[in-house]
Order: sequence, then C-alpha cells, then structure tokens
Amino acid sequence: MNDDTPGAAPDPGHTPDEPGFAGFDAPASARADPGYRVLARKYRPRDFSDLIGQEAMVRTISNAFHAGRIPQAWMLTGVRGVGKTTTARILARGLNYSRPGWTGGPTINLAEPGEHCEAIIEGRHIDVMEIDAASNNGVDNIRQINDAVRYSPVTARYKVYIVDEVHMLSGQAFNAFLKTLEEPPPHAKFIFATTEIHKVPVTILSRCQRFDLRRVEADRLVAHLSRICALEKVESDPEALTAIARAAEGSVRDSLSLLDQAIAHGAGAVSPETVRDMLGLADRARVIDLFEAVMRGDVAASFGLLGDQYAAGADPAAVLRELAGFTHLTTRLKLAPDTAQDPSLTEVERKRGVEFAQDLPVRALSRAWQILLKGIAEVEGAARPIAAAEMVLVRLAYAADLPTPDEALRMLAERAGHAPAAPSGTAPSDSGEAPRARAVSGAGGPTLVASAAPDAPARPAPAPSAPQALRLARFEDLVALAGERRDIVMKAALERDVRLVRFEDGQLEFALAEGASRNLASDLARVLAEWTGRRWMVALSSQPGEPTLKERAEAAARDRREGAAEHPLVRSVLDAFPGARIVDVRERADAQAEPALEGYEDSGPVAPPETDDDF
Repeated sequence: MNDDTPGAAPDPGHTPDEPGFAGFDAPASARADPGYRVLARKYRPRDFSDLIGQEAMVRTISNAFHAGRIPQAWMLTGVRGVGKTTTARILARGLNYSRPGWTGGPTINLAEPGEHCEAIIEGRHIDVMEIDAASNNGVDNIRQINDAVRYSPVTARYKVYIVDEVHMLSGQAFNAFLKTLEEPPPHAKFIFATTEIHKVPVTILSRCQRFDLRRVEADRLVAHLSRICALEKVESDPEALTAIARAAEGSVRDSLSLLDQAIAHGAGAVSPETVRDMLGLADRARVIDLFEAVMRGDVAASFGLLGDQYAAGADPAAVLRELAGFTHLTTRLKLAPDTAQDPSLTEVERKRGVEFAQDLPVRALSRAWQILLKGIAEVEGAARPIAAAEMVLVRLAYAADLPTPDEALRMLAERAGHAPAAPSGTAPSDSGEAPRARAVSGAGGPTLVASAAPDAPARPAPAPSAPQALRLARFEDLVALAGERRDIVMKAALERDVRLVRFEDGQLEFALAEGASRNLASDLARVLAEWTGRRWMVALSSQPGEPTLKERAEAAARDRREGAAEHPLVRSVLDAFPGARIVDVRERADAQAEPALEGYEDSGPVAPPETDDDF
C-alpha cells in the first residue's frame, strides 16, 4: 500500500519521547528498533484533529456520524500529499471505534485509542483491507472483493475496503465493481483515494460521497514545520521554512520531505542559505533587487545581479520564476492591498512589494508578467540558459517604461507644439477633421493604423428593391443589389472577377479576371433577370477592361496609406517606433471636426519589436 499522505502537527501537549506519540502509528518492529524514521511518517496524523486544512470534510463526517447518515462509499481526491490515504485510515478507525464499556457507534473523537485503532493504523486489521489499485487493477481482483464482501466482519463493526489510486483500475474492473458498490451489505464500507478524479467513471462517482481535499496554505505549512522543528530540537529560520512551504505547493508530505533533506543538508540546522543551495533557488532579497533594476531599465545592474546568483548556484529559470512570483505579488498588493497581511510573506517582501505597488502602473506589471511567462519557457529549453535569461531581462528593461499609444502621441504633440497639417495625398474632409491613428500589434511588430476622411467618392446607395422593371444606372448599383439580395457568392465574384468594359441598363460587357469562373456570364444573366424582372444582355469581351473593384479598392487604400505616412505626426510616430507600419486608413464615422490630438484612438499598449508582439 502506498503512503499517500504526510502528517499534520502532533498534539502540542505531547513530546516525541512520550509513549504513544512518535511510535503510535508505527509497527511494533519499528517501535522496538530505534532507527530513524522520516518526518512524513513520524508525524503522520493519528485522528481527525491532526489533519491540516481539511476542516470542511471533518465537519461533514462528524455530522454524518452524529446523525447516523453514513454512506456506503467515500471518494477522497486531491493533489499529492494532502492526506487522502491517512484520512481513509482515520475514517476506518472512526467507523470501527470501540473500547471496553463503549456503547456508542462511529465517532470522530479518537483521542483515546480504541481496541481496533492500533491494528488499523499499522495496516494489519483483519476487517480493514487496503488495496493498491496500481498493482491490483484487474477484474479478477475486484471479483475477489465481491466474493469476500458478503461475509460479516470478524471483530470490528464494519468491513472497510480502502482502495488507493482507484483511477488505475481497468474498465472491466470498474464495471465489475458497480453492482457491489450500488448495493453493498450493511456491514461493508468502501473508501477510495485518487489523485486523478477525472479518470474515474461517472458511474462510480455517482455511488460515492466525494470529498476534495484542499492544498494546505503556505502560512499553515510554515507554522506546522516550525512546530516540528521545535519538537525535533532543530534550529530553523522562518524565511527558510517559507521557501520550503512554497516549494511544496500545498503538499504536507512534500514539505516534510524537503524539511528532512534541509536538516541533513544543513547538518541539523535549517537556514535560508541551506534551502536555497539545496533547491537551487534564488536569494529572495536579490530577486527583489533584480526586479528593481529591470523596472528602472538598468540593464548593466540587472546582468550583474543575475550573474551573482548564477555564480552562487541558482538556476536561471528559477531566478525568472522567482521574479515572476514577485511581479505577481506586487500586482496583488496594488489591486488587493489586504494581501500585505499574508503571514507567509517575509518582511522584505511585504515592505518593498508595497513600495513597488505604489510606484508602478498596472500596465507595466502586466507587461512584465507576460514577458517573464514567455521567457521562462525559453530559458528552460535553451542550450545556454544564462544567455537566454539575460535576453529576457533586456526585454524587461526596455519595455518597463514603454508608454501607451495615447501617452506617446501626447508627448509627440507636446514636442511639436501645434496640430500638424493634413498629409499630402489625402483629401481632408469638409469639416477639417484630422486623420486618426492607433497602434496595434502585428506579426512583424507594432503596427500603426491611421484613419482619415476618404478621398474616393461615396459608395452609391443600394438601388431600391422593386418587383418589376428595376433599373441599374451603374455597375456599383449591381454590386449593391447583390449585397441587398444576400447573394454573397455573386457579390464577391462581381468585385473580384469582373473587369468592366461597358455597362448600361440592360447590357453588361466585361472581361474575366485570372482564375474567374467561365460560367460567370450565364450566371449573371440568370440572376439579373430574377432581380430586375427583365432580360439582360451579358457578354464576355476580348478587351482587357478596367481593374476590378477589389483592385481599385486596394489601390485606393495603398494611396491613402502612403498619404498618411507623409503626415508629420504619423511620421514622428513611425520614427519613434522602429518596425511599426501603417496597415489601414479608415473613414471616420463622424463628420464633426475634432482637435488633432483628440482624434487619435488608443487600442492598447505598443511594444517595440524587441519586446515581442504579445502586448
């Protein structure tokens, strides 16, 4: 049977030297042998009061025992090391608790050991069977359970089957379990434990009462580790225990295993230097210094701080992960100031994090987070991690104080001291409106989108719909009619494939663009007869014809872009952001004149090409 759960804090009233504490949950042979036992086993919980962070589950089980509403099966799920298997054993103790003179039934009050408790904890009780589904996952193993479950318990109140890592049972084994699990004998109870609940069939889940064991908060893990260090007479530093708790990610077993390793690594003492050296972590204070350097754009100082930590044995990817963690902390401190009350934070993190939160805007923190998130993956896959990490810091430093588009335009306008004239090649509107520009991100770097009043004639209004004798004065009216009739295929063909030679009401002559359908003329004659109520003469011409509507639109857009690029303000923006380009010039929706600066839209932050295109 795999041990799935580390311990919780022992009763503060006991000491490791007292009988029934350190050796209570150990086999008799282990108690007789004074050999060392790892902390995860030595401080394994003995009853429900020892479980850490699972108060909701304990309250539910207590109420169920008190009311006599005990289900036939429980499903315990959660990440590694949060107490699944240990909870199953404690639950088996509670179901079968009894002592001389005891007249009650199942209980969660297990402070005084009962007559079955020691055998259950040691895994040798005849009525409590622990099954490892990783090695007993076949249908034959489940058939044995189905055959044995019919017989009454030998000495205990209930026959309890604990199935660890139940998700590893085969599909046939799950199916063989269904009938027994649906209607078990009244003396049989099942307790399942799994780390991958999504692999358990819903038919099994629907027959169980499910408990999701939560990760243990970092501050509770730190307090737990501190108590254990005191019981073990080990000197420990709160900063070191905080680093262990963070590395454990909510797993009690992982935290105790790391504490064991740290004690051995530090020759009986747990210090921040020991833990950092053991885990390859970065110095938290130096990480904060590095954060300060990159956010003020000091590349040289950033390289020096990273190099110092690398020389001290820190992994470059771990440094960036710590940097990302402090960026997240600073963002939380800015948006949720109550985060400063978190007891798991060190005094340095709390004090300097609050200072950075007051000074840095959210856009800078968000941009730094995105760069680090992408940079960590790059460093982990790089042939030279330190070089990749330095390049990430370069991106951070150069993007830290990058202005948003509206700020950049405001600064450029202030330098110019006046509203520039309209760009050459672009006809201003009658209202004297200025072109508008906005910056967006593209595959080749930031992109400037300028909007100006168009110099092309307005598109004709769609011809009015009439059932008979509909007349079309221009080819554009025909295209508009196709759109009005919702014939998207024909509309696209008219715009893309028709090189107009001659158009009159009732007559259409054109040449086909390259790649056009040869049946376009006959299709046009048919739909025109339907739409106008009369026959049209539609003919293909050998003359080259005019450019298609699509080609004319593209040429007009190209001319507008070139004209917008000559505008002094747009030119200054392009010069300020190397690699930026104009992709479109759009018609303003309003015809009301606006000041030049107010006509510029902000569509999000702009980043230079070297800072990636994600923000």
